[in-house]
Amino acid sequence: MLLLATGVVFIHSTGSQIGSRAAMSFWEKQLIWIAAGMGGYFITARLDYRKLIPWSAVFYPVALALLVTVLFFGKKVNGATSWINLGLFQLQPSEFAKLAVILFLAALHSSALFKIRKIGHILLSLAVLAVPAALIASEPDFGSAAVLVPIGMVMIFAAGLNRRLILVALAISAVVAGALIANEVLEVRPLLKDYQRERILVFLNPERDLARRGYNAYQSRLAVGSGGWLGKGIGQGTQNLLGFLPQSVSNNDFIFSVLAEETGFVGAMLLLLGYVILLYTVLRTAFLAQDHFAQQIGIGFATLIFVHLFINIGMSVGLMPITGLPLPLLSYGGSFVVSMLLGLGLMQSIYRRNRIIQEEEQ
Repeated sequence: MLLLATGVVFIHSTGSQIGSRAAMSFWEKQLIWIAAGMGGYFITARLDYRKLIPWSAVFYPVALALLVTVLFFGKKVNGATSWINLGLFQLQPSEFAKLAVILFLAALHSSALFKIRKIGHILLSLAVLAVPAALIASEPDFGSAAVLVPIGMVMIFAAGLNRRLILVALAISAVVAGALIANEVLEVRPLLKDYQRERILVFLNPERDLARRGYNAYQSRLAVGSGGWLGKGIGQGTQNLLGFLPQSVSNNDFIFSVLAEETGFVGAMLLLLGYVILLYTVLRTAFLAQDHFAQQIGIGFATLIFVHLFINIGMSVGLMPITGLPLPLLSYGGSFVVSMLLGLGLMQSIYRRNRIIQEEEQ
């Protein structure tokens, strides 16, 4: 709740600095999404999560169907066709697909028929991961597609993959990664579009194109660095106030930059402490769970939070290339907020069920 409230405060801050009526209404829309998400949270928390095992086989193909639908009928925003316009609101299927993948992999890995040491079963897990990742990458939204990879890898590892297979997987990954990098560098059959390749080059050399593609990253770093110890005050961040930060995404992709400029190093560290506590509670709930399905859900969801957190803050301070991933519970955006609250409601259900079992044993 503290993270959600912090997000609303700084979404309002960015809107008031931009000045337009539409921008100033973003925080009001975020409150509506939070209310919808909290409704989903309490419903999910009251459910017995074990009843979702058969439903995971329904959620996964529905998520794939939505990802296919968005490719043909989706709305194009900033070069990516990632949203379905439903009239009153826009749905971003990739955010819900992440939860669907976590649930389906958790159900698969906890099945009595699944043996993680069998190559065929590992390939099945990788296929479950690869299909939605490929569909999301086709939008193109490589940031969201890339998030699925560490989620799947961590869940497969946690399922009990032995060391020999891990070494083999790492070796194969290194070869594939090397081949992909060589393909892009030599431009044999490049997979990246020109603007995506330019983003990577600008990341490697920030001075390459400060006027255009490197502008956002440069201004973001200036905003973070200019916050000092205590910041300039909420609503007083000059990088955002004067329009140097990209106003179209300052309440989403770069909300950490706004927070760091206005609350300084202390505010940024308090925010990170909040995320550490959140991750700790999710992982603790997973490790205390009584069954493998719940453990897998918790580990997958914790990885989802961490990857978003690492990439979003990393790109704000120049440690990662710009990918357009939102900051969990803070960034403006309905689909991501609702999906995050549904995931947290699921963790609450696991915690609640674990407490009931402990009380019955006593």
